[in-house]
Amino acid sequence: MKNDWSNSVAKQFISKYKKLGFAEEIALRVYTTQLLGKNNNLVLHGGGNTSVKTVIKDIDGENHNVLCVKGSGWDMADIEPEGLPAVKLDPLLSLKNKKYITDENMVNFQKRNLINTKSPNPSVETFLHAFLPFKYVDHTHADAVLNVTNRPNGLNFCKKIFRDNVGIVPYVMPGFLLAKKVHEIYSKNQDVNCLILMNHGIFTFGSTAKESYDLMIKYVSQAERAIKKLKIKKVKQIVNFSTKYNSHEISPIIRGLLTEKKTDQKFIVNYRLNEHIKYFMNGKDVKTYSSKGTITPDHVIRVKPFPLIISPKKSSSLSDFQQIAEKEIKSFRKKYLSYFNQNKLKVKEEKTMLDTSPRIVFVQNIGMFSIGTNFKAAKIAGDLAEANAKVISSVEETSKYQTIAKKDIFDIEYWSLEQAKINKEKKLLEGNVVVVTGSSGTIGFETYKMFKNNGAEVVLLDNNLSKLRQIQSNIDDLCIHCDVRNKKSVKNAFNLICKEFGGVDILISNAGSASEGTIGEVNDKVLRQSFEDNFFSHQNCAAEAVKIMMKQKHNGCLLFNISKQSVNPGKNFGPYGLPKAALLSLCKQYALDYGAYGIRSNGVNADRIKSGLMNNKMIKARAQARSVSTNDYMKGNLLLDEVKGEDVAKAFFHLAISKKTTGAVLTVDGGNIAASLR
Repeated sequence: MKNDWSNSVAKQFISKYKKLGFAEEIALRVYTTQLLGKNNNLVLHGGGNTSVKTVIKDIDGENHNVLCVKGSGWDMADIEPEGLPAVKLDPLLSLKNKKYITDENMVNFQKRNLINTKSPNPSVETFLHAFLPFKYVDHTHADAVLNVTNRPNGLNFCKKIFRDNVGIVPYVMPGFLLAKKVHEIYSKNQDVNCLILMNHGIFTFGSTAKESYDLMIKYVSQAERAIKKLKIKKVKQIVNFSTKYNSHEISPIIRGLLTEKKTDQKFIVNYRLNEHIKYFMNGKDVKTYSSKGTITPDHVIRVKPFPLIISPKKSSSLSDFQQIAEKEIKSFRKKYLSYFNQNKLKVKEEKTMLDTSPRIVFVQNIGMFSIGTNFKAAKIAGDLAEANAKVISSVEETSKYQTIAKKDIFDIEYWSLEQAKINKEKKLLEGNVVVVTGSSGTIGFETYKMFKNNGAEVVLLDNNLSKLRQIQSNIDDLCIHCDVRNKKSVKNAFNLICKEFGGVDILISNAGSASEGTIGEVNDKVLRQSFEDNFFSHQNCAAEAVKIMMKQKHNGCLLFNISKQSVNPGKNFGPYGLPKAALLSLCKQYALDYGAYGIRSNGVNADRIKSGLMNNKMIKARAQARSVSTNDYMKGNLLLDEVKGEDVAKAFFHLAISKKTTGAVLTVDGGNIAASLR
């Protein structure tokens, strides 16, 4: 493993944080923590932890010996000093001889001794860091170390690889008892500078940040070299064959089958495939070695104790896949229920079962689908599953994969301190996938913000590439260049959405253009183009969205930006109003044809929204057509107030969450009796 320490970069960190008021030792702690965190072969997504012992002045001016240890919710890859809450060290050390404390008391004790009570909760490994008498302590879940420990002869293999300076700790659940065990082993041999925790990870420690970091790289490299010397026998693979469907076609099926209908819990389903995943999932014995548990305990809270393996038949059809997937997911739920019932009897506290949906689905010869309550959770699950696949496959090439007992895995999965990492307050639309067309415009982007703020995963579609790129530079959400008038372009966009998110729940069909002209004189080309922009574009998107919703078999919502022109046409605005009138009928037709499947179809009739469509030139022209000033035109409604893009976004949101409303049109125009519906 490459050592990434750089003296020049270390000096940059010292200089940067000195200006912010932090001591050199904190700056170097941040530096090496980030070095470790950015190496995916060491830690992933909040795994691992680090600490430094130092002195900090309290608000009353008194100096305290403290342990600055990684806080809950912080990722080592981008940690800052705020992510290393300072805990008074002496009170921690005073419990060194205590036999046992409950998890609740441990957490409360750590919180009570924080220098800043607003700091994040210190790591569950805080006492372990405190009990090791070294200034710097590093902990990772290095792949190579887990490769060495997670096999039947793991203990002997460790003893062979690592010598006198390395202590080996049998598996103990993280927390106070593990800290006690580490203290016991260190006390017997104070020459050690590294601890290998069986089936868990590795600790290194030293008097400087560089020393502790160097030792981590040194011992992980030793493990890597030892693995390379082993005789390798490739994992036997199943026959490689093709099916009559691909990932984007089966993602909505999987997503629909996973949806918890009683709780309306929807999941994001993210697809990926690479050589590591392919090698792992296509192994003949994958159902055996994949079911034994995760490579390090804390992964279980993200990926559950085992994945679901689906084995399609050669040349099987999409309907064949639907049947086998439904059967296998039911079987997985029963298997998880059995796992829960068997292990809940072995613990003292009463446990409430988590949902029974898998977090990882391997479809042989197709790829891996990682699942989460939101996109971030799905991606994290995928990263962890991929790391597990790499390590387990490597162990299987030289031995047989073996990890901790199911009871120990259960203890971690249902440990309140671990669940606290992922159990955040659910937002109203969490798990929903929303697609917004015409997203670079005022209404489109306001709508994006509204749905994003309420927890949805929002995909932005637009035909204006330069505007889309500008938006993409400021947000992390998926932006797709798409011409909604072109069926192929629309299909490609929705295929990508299915690969990334698993399907679609809400379509906000917002794209359009505005054309003027006296209807008896307007050029036929202009009229036809307006129908392409303002009618067929909506049909193209709605038809594609409905296909996906039907596969999901769990409701859906179509929302159209129709315009008051559909019921109250404006003078010389026929080329725009006529396709909008047709769009109103389209909205109602979808409500009629798909209501029985739980798919709702509603529209918004907005008027006079200053945007890319209704620019200053358009506003001036429409004001002249009505013989009023531009200001009077924009406020020409019963409320005498200008309607804005955010008002339309709120209307879309209201219709999206109104689960018993379909075939409805919500008017957002400040009041216009001539445009009001019966």
